[in-house]
Amino acid sequence: MAKFLSRDINLMEFQISHSNKQKLKPFYDDPDSMLPDVEAYASWLLKHPSALNSFDCIMKEAKGKKVVVFLDYDGTLSPIVEDPDKAFMSTEMRAALREVAKQFPTSIISGRSRDKVKEFVQLNNVCYAGSHGLDIMQPPKSRDKKVSLTGNEGAFQPAKLFLPAIQEISMELEHKIRETQGSKIEDNMFCISVHYRKVPPQDQGNLKEKVKSVVENRPEFRLTEGKMVIEVRPSIEWNKGDALNYLLHTLGFSNADDVLSLYIGDDQTDEDAFKVIAGKREGFPIVVSSIPKETKAWYSLRDPSEVLAFLLRLAKWNKSQASFLQLDYI
Repeated sequence: MAKFLSRDINLMEFQISHSNKQKLKPFYDDPDSMLPDVEAYASWLLKHPSALNSFDCIMKEAKGKKVVVFLDYDGTLSPIVEDPDKAFMSTEMRAALREVAKQFPTSIISGRSRDKVKEFVQLNNVCYAGSHGLDIMQPPKSRDKKVSLTGNEGAFQPAKLFLPAIQEISMELEHKIRETQGSKIEDNMFCISVHYRKVPPQDQGNLKEKVKSVVENRPEFRLTEGKMVIEVRPSIEWNKGDALNYLLHTLGFSNADDVLSLYIGDDQTDEDAFKVIAGKREGFPIVVSSIPKETKAWYSLRDPSEVLAFLLRLAKWNKSQASFLQLDYI
């Protein structure tokens, strides 16, 4: 724990290193959203079995342990859609998430800004971490423990010193790509997302070069790519895996041996969290994908509809465990 706290303190000195009433149609214009080769996917499932089909096996390991739930947002709790501003989660998903969060500490770690993902989810019993974990609101039960190292009304922001430069880059990008048809810049506070899902294929390479030109002389920033998006992020050693560790720490679980973490996500940035859980062997990393892909996750779910089914089973499982314990006590 002391080592973890020391790392947090050093990071602060680091310079470089809604209810969806409308039916939204998932957008199938990137490789991760296309229909898979059935044979290849079946083979891939042998290495990354369905978390639904393996639910009883997974939860067998959870008996007698404190379950902690972590989730990505886009592509996990909501479908990938053409317009990122319309990535609404369904009312059914919200209800399931609310029920899970009543029973287990639950956090959403998204590349979106923290305010944006909270606006989408609309739940107060969930902890929100935005900008790929660079902006974390502490879980409600931890705010009285005085573990925040940054103040700012309970938010932990290890890249706060980069904000002025991020705003400058955002304005420069607006100027650079404003004539690129279909491009869209999303300000996610501690990272800038340039979406090119609507950009004609012949113009996408040129758009990426324009974004690279803005960052190439700024070594304190780096570029990462996701599903039809290129992002500008501070070059600090902090990712979703670090965010997961930080949240476990604030919840008082960092040194506990009776904790089981479930992390469900679909994006490349979620692999850092998968790596942390796989390394500790104290939980289950679950990837959301309808195609075979390289991943550190042990289990898989095909799409958000299967995530919904998993969350519903998780909530039902916990209630059945509580009922069993009451009967056993009587």
